[in-house]
Amino acid sequence: MNNFVLNRPPDVARCVAAAAQPGASFIAGGTTVIDLWKLGAYPVTQLVDLNGLALRGISAGPGGLKLGALARMSAVGEHADVKTHYPLVAQALLLSASPQIRNMGTMGGNLLQRPRSLAYRNPDPQRRDGPSRFDALFGVTGHSRAPHPSDLAVALTALDASVRIAGAAPRGERTLKLSEFYRIPQDSLKFDTLQPGEMITAVEASVPFARHSAYIKIRDRASYQFAIVSAAVALDLDGDTIREARIAAGGVGTIPWRFPAAESALAGQRATPESFTRAIARLDRGAVTHEFNLFKVDLLRRTTLRALEAALAAT
Repeated sequence: MNNFVLNRPPDVARCVAAAAQPGASFIAGGTTVIDLWKLGAYPVTQLVDLNGLALRGISAGPGGLKLGALARMSAVGEHADVKTHYPLVAQALLLSASPQIRNMGTMGGNLLQRPRSLAYRNPDPQRRDGPSRFDALFGVTGHSRAPHPSDLAVALTALDASVRIAGAAPRGERTLKLSEFYRIPQDSLKFDTLQPGEMITAVEASVPFARHSAYIKIRDRASYQFAIVSAAVALDLDGDTIREARIAAGGVGTIPWRFPAAESALAGQRATPESFTRAIARLDRGAVTHEFNLFKVDLLRRTTLRALEAALAAT
């Protein structure tokens, strides 16, 4: 057994300082860290327990969404105000994992979970996955073709959400858009821009039209399964005209993937099946395909179309 020290600092500053030490790592719900530790893919000498921190707040309304990093997936997914004002966030969370894991998993941990692939979950850092039907279409590099596993991250990417990050001096606290927080794994398997010892303290978004939103997830079975393809959509409507659209997808990128060209194509158009179909016709632009994952191209279009129709029907 790999022994480690469990440290429970009483505040964020001391948690950050402890986690900056070599061999240290944060633990909250533990649904990812403990699995990786058991596999031998996550060697640690010190676990810094965050559960004593006051970072569980949930606030959702016309003024925006703010979630503490330690808020549980189930608590956010079942929160009445989240369901009303940010339905795609609630839907993404309640379609994730299993009830048991949702009761333990946290906002921060969910955003940082590793892909389910040999490269990320094996003690040998040289192991690489062979081609498979699960492979991403976008952001593929020589280091990883594994899709990012978080449903929540896809929903938040569609909302152009931000994460608040605490760190030691001189960097201190900073706020990053998810588009800045995630990075395509170019020179390693690292897919985020966190520095050693930094931790997520909150997630924030402000999208007044998020009530017209939806998250659609396609998977091999109805429970405890990661997305083959998913789509998160939010629409700003003026009658039947689209003022603005947000589209992101999961299961297809090594990080949560957004589609600005399709969003621009929808702006100013009437919200009809025909305009939806035209806008998403080229979602596969830049896709990296092979014989096993090629089916995802058509599935991505179909899933996104369903999400657009569901967002339009949302009240």
